Amino acid sequence: MSIENNHKPHRTFLDRFLDIPEPKVSYLTKVTWVDRLMSKTFLKLLPSSVTPNRITQFRLICIPFVAWALLAHDFSIAMPLFVIAAFSDALDGALARTERKITSWGTLYDPVADKLLVGITSLIIVSEYISIRLALAIVFIELCLVASAYFRYKGRIVPAKTMGKIKMLLQCFGISFLLLYLVIGSPILLTIATYLLYLALMFGLLSLFVFRSI
Repeated sequence: MSIENNHKPHRTFLDRFLDIPEPKVSYLTKVTWVDRLMSKTFLKLLPSSVTPNRITQFRLICIPFVAWALLAHDFSIAMPLFVIAAFSDALDGALARTERKITSWGTLYDPVADKLLVGITSLIIVSEYISIRLALAIVFIELCLVASAYFRYKGRIVPAKTMGKIKMLLQCFGISFLLLYLVIGSPILLTIATYLLYLALMFGLLSLFVFRSI
Protein backbone atom coordinates (compact mmCIF):
# COMPACT_ATOMS: atom_id res chain seq x y z
CA MET A 1 0.00 0.00 0.00
CA SER A 2 1.42 3.34 -1.02
CA ILE A 3 1.21 6.91 0.15
CA GLU A 4 0.11 9.57 -2.31
CA ASN A 5 2.35 12.52 -3.07
CA ASN A 6 0.59 15.16 -0.99
CA HIS A 7 0.97 15.76 2.73
CA LYS A 8 -2.60 15.16 3.81
CA PRO A 9 -2.75 11.49 2.69
CA HIS A 10 0.66 10.97 4.37
CA ARG A 11 -0.88 12.02 7.63
CA THR A 12 -4.04 10.02 7.10
CA PHE A 13 -2.18 6.83 6.18
CA LEU A 14 0.25 7.00 9.07
CA ASP A 15 -2.43 7.99 11.53
CA ARG A 16 -4.45 4.95 10.59
CA PHE A 17 -1.72 2.32 10.39
CA LEU A 18 1.23 3.61 12.44
CA ASP A 19 -0.46 5.85 15.00
CA ILE A 20 2.59 8.03 15.56
CA PRO A 21 2.88 11.81 16.10
CA GLU A 22 3.59 14.39 13.40
CA PRO A 23 7.37 14.79 14.05
CA LYS A 24 7.90 11.08 13.46
CA VAL A 25 5.71 11.18 10.36
CA SER A 26 8.03 13.81 8.88
CA TYR A 27 11.07 11.80 9.89
CA LEU A 28 9.67 8.54 8.53
CA THR A 29 8.78 9.94 5.10
CA LYS A 30 11.84 12.16 4.64
CA VAL A 31 13.91 11.22 1.58
CA THR A 32 17.64 11.28 2.37
CA TRP A 33 20.59 11.87 0.05
CA VAL A 34 21.32 8.14 0.27
CA ASP A 35 17.77 7.42 -0.92
CA ARG A 36 18.26 9.78 -3.87
CA LEU A 37 21.55 8.11 -4.76
CA MET A 38 19.93 4.68 -4.57
CA SER A 39 17.02 5.85 -6.73
CA LYS A 40 19.44 6.93 -9.47
CA THR A 41 21.43 3.70 -9.37
CA PHE A 42 20.29 0.40 -7.88
CA LEU A 43 16.55 1.12 -7.73
CA LYS A 44 16.54 1.63 -11.50
CA LEU A 45 17.54 -2.02 -11.88
CA LEU A 46 14.51 -3.30 -9.96
CA PRO A 47 11.37 -4.40 -11.84
CA SER A 48 8.31 -2.24 -11.16
CA SER A 49 6.62 -5.22 -9.52
CA VAL A 50 9.19 -5.26 -6.68
CA THR A 51 7.90 -3.57 -3.54
CA PRO A 52 9.72 -2.68 -0.29
CA ASN A 53 7.78 -5.38 1.55
CA ARG A 54 8.90 -8.03 -0.94
CA ILE A 55 12.52 -6.99 -0.41
CA THR A 56 12.04 -7.28 3.36
CA GLN A 57 10.48 -10.71 2.86
CA PHE A 58 13.47 -11.69 0.74
CA ARG A 59 15.78 -10.69 3.60
CA LEU A 60 13.77 -12.79 6.06
CA ILE A 61 14.01 -15.77 3.69
CA CYS A 62 17.78 -15.28 3.37
CA ILE A 63 18.40 -15.50 7.12
CA PRO A 64 18.11 -19.32 7.53
CA PHE A 65 20.35 -19.84 4.49
CA VAL A 66 22.95 -17.47 5.95
CA ALA A 67 22.75 -19.33 9.26
CA TRP A 68 23.09 -22.71 7.54
CA ALA A 69 26.18 -21.59 5.61
CA LEU A 70 27.76 -20.17 8.78
CA LEU A 71 27.09 -23.32 10.79
CA ALA A 72 28.57 -25.38 7.96
CA HIS A 73 31.63 -23.06 7.96
CA ASP A 74 31.02 -22.46 4.26
CA PHE A 75 32.07 -18.82 4.51
CA SER A 76 32.54 -18.35 0.76
CA ILE A 77 28.78 -18.87 0.48
CA ALA A 78 27.83 -17.14 3.72
CA MET A 79 29.63 -13.89 2.90
CA PRO A 80 27.81 -13.01 -0.36
CA LEU A 81 24.50 -14.16 1.13
CA PHE A 82 24.99 -11.91 4.15
CA VAL A 83 26.11 -8.94 2.05
CA ILE A 84 23.10 -9.29 -0.27
CA ALA A 85 20.71 -9.62 2.67
CA ALA A 86 22.25 -6.63 4.45
CA PHE A 87 22.22 -4.51 1.29
CA SER A 88 18.54 -5.27 0.80
CA ASP A 89 17.92 -3.23 3.96
CA ALA A 90 19.14 -0.10 2.17
CA LEU A 91 17.10 -1.00 -0.92
CA ASP A 92 13.73 -1.45 0.77
CA GLY A 93 14.07 1.73 2.83
CA ALA A 94 15.08 3.84 -0.15
CA LEU A 95 12.32 2.37 -2.32
CA ALA A 96 9.69 2.90 0.38
CA ARG A 97 10.57 6.55 0.90
CA THR A 98 11.24 7.63 -2.70
CA GLU A 99 8.20 5.80 -4.12
CA ARG A 100 5.90 6.61 -1.18
CA LYS A 101 5.34 2.93 -0.41
CA ILE A 102 5.69 2.99 3.37
CA THR A 103 3.45 0.43 5.06
CA SER A 104 2.77 -0.61 8.63
CA TRP A 105 3.99 -4.15 7.83
CA GLY A 106 7.29 -2.85 6.46
CA THR A 107 7.80 -0.45 9.34
CA LEU A 108 7.42 -3.34 11.77
CA TYR A 109 9.20 -6.19 10.00
CA ASP A 110 12.08 -4.29 8.41
CA PRO A 111 13.85 -3.78 11.79
CA VAL A 112 12.82 -7.29 12.86
CA ALA A 113 14.60 -8.70 9.80
CA ASP A 114 17.66 -6.56 10.52
CA LYS A 115 17.89 -7.68 14.13
CA LEU A 116 17.42 -11.35 13.27
CA LEU A 117 20.11 -11.16 10.58
CA VAL A 118 22.64 -9.43 12.83
CA GLY A 119 21.71 -11.34 15.99
CA ILE A 120 21.89 -14.83 14.50
CA THR A 121 25.11 -14.05 12.64
CA SER A 122 26.68 -12.62 15.79
CA LEU A 123 25.76 -15.64 17.87
CA ILE A 124 27.28 -18.00 15.31
CA ILE A 125 30.53 -16.32 14.23
CA VAL A 126 31.21 -13.25 16.40
CA SER A 127 31.03 -15.47 19.47
CA GLU A 128 33.48 -17.95 17.96
CA TYR A 129 36.02 -15.69 16.26
CA ILE A 130 35.98 -12.47 18.27
CA SER A 131 34.27 -12.70 21.64
CA ILE A 132 31.23 -14.46 23.03
CA ARG A 133 30.73 -11.50 25.36
CA LEU A 134 30.60 -9.13 22.41
CA ALA A 135 28.12 -11.36 20.60
CA LEU A 136 25.87 -11.60 23.66
CA ALA A 137 26.14 -7.84 24.21
CA ILE A 138 25.05 -7.17 20.61
CA VAL A 139 22.03 -9.44 20.96
CA PHE A 140 21.17 -8.09 24.43
CA ILE A 141 21.26 -4.45 23.24
CA GLU A 142 19.04 -5.30 20.27
CA LEU A 143 16.50 -6.99 22.54
CA CYS A 144 16.58 -4.02 24.91
CA LEU A 145 16.02 -1.60 22.01
CA VAL A 146 12.98 -3.53 20.80
CA ALA A 147 11.52 -3.86 24.31
CA SER A 148 12.20 -0.20 25.11
CA ALA A 149 10.53 1.01 21.90
CA TYR A 150 7.55 -1.29 22.43
CA PHE A 151 6.83 -0.21 25.99
CA ARG A 152 7.71 3.44 25.45
CA TYR A 153 5.26 3.73 22.57
CA LYS A 154 2.70 1.36 24.12
CA GLY A 155 2.95 -1.21 21.39
CA ARG A 156 2.74 1.22 18.50
CA ILE A 157 4.95 0.80 15.46
CA VAL A 158 7.85 3.25 15.35
CA PRO A 159 10.52 3.87 12.69
CA ALA A 160 14.25 3.54 13.18
CA LYS A 161 16.13 6.81 13.69
CA THR A 162 19.51 7.91 12.38
CA MET A 163 21.46 6.56 15.36
CA GLY A 164 19.85 3.16 14.95
CA LYS A 165 20.61 3.15 11.24
CA ILE A 166 24.27 3.99 11.88
CA LYS A 167 24.41 1.13 14.38
CA MET A 168 23.01 -1.28 11.81
CA LEU A 169 25.44 -0.03 9.17
CA LEU A 170 28.43 -0.56 11.48
CA GLN A 171 27.18 -4.02 12.45
CA CYS A 172 26.80 -5.05 8.81
CA PHE A 173 30.24 -3.75 7.85
CA GLY A 174 31.80 -5.36 10.92
CA ILE A 175 30.27 -8.75 10.17
CA SER A 176 31.16 -8.42 6.47
CA PHE A 177 34.81 -7.77 7.34
CA LEU A 178 34.76 -10.74 9.71
CA LEU A 179 33.38 -12.97 6.98
CA LEU A 180 35.97 -11.66 4.53
CA TYR A 181 38.65 -12.51 7.11
CA LEU A 182 37.27 -16.03 7.35
CA VAL A 183 37.44 -16.36 3.56
CA ILE A 184 40.92 -14.94 2.85
CA GLY A 185 42.55 -15.02 6.29
CA SER A 186 44.10 -11.54 6.50
CA PRO A 187 44.49 -10.58 10.22
CA ILE A 188 43.90 -6.87 9.52
CA LEU A 189 40.36 -7.70 8.46
CA LEU A 190 39.69 -9.31 11.83
CA THR A 191 41.02 -6.20 13.58
CA ILE A 192 38.80 -3.92 11.49
CA ALA A 193 35.78 -6.14 12.12
CA THR A 194 36.40 -6.09 15.86
CA TYR A 195 36.68 -2.30 16.05
CA LEU A 196 33.57 -1.80 13.90
CA LEU A 197 31.49 -4.15 16.03
CA TYR A 198 32.58 -2.51 19.28
CA LEU A 199 31.81 0.86 17.72
CA ALA A 200 28.39 -0.46 16.72
CA LEU A 201 27.87 -1.55 20.31
CA MET A 202 28.61 2.00 21.46
CA PHE A 203 26.05 3.37 19.01
CA GLY A 204 23.60 0.77 20.27
CA LEU A 205 24.02 2.08 23.80
CA LEU A 206 23.56 5.64 22.55
CA SER A 207 20.42 4.54 20.74
CA LEU A 208 19.06 2.96 23.89
CA PHE A 209 19.90 5.58 26.54
CA VAL A 210 20.29 8.88 24.64
CA PHE A 211 18.49 8.93 21.31
CA ARG A 212 15.94 6.19 22.06
CA SER A 213 15.82 4.73 18.59
CA ILE A 214 15.60 1.16 17.34
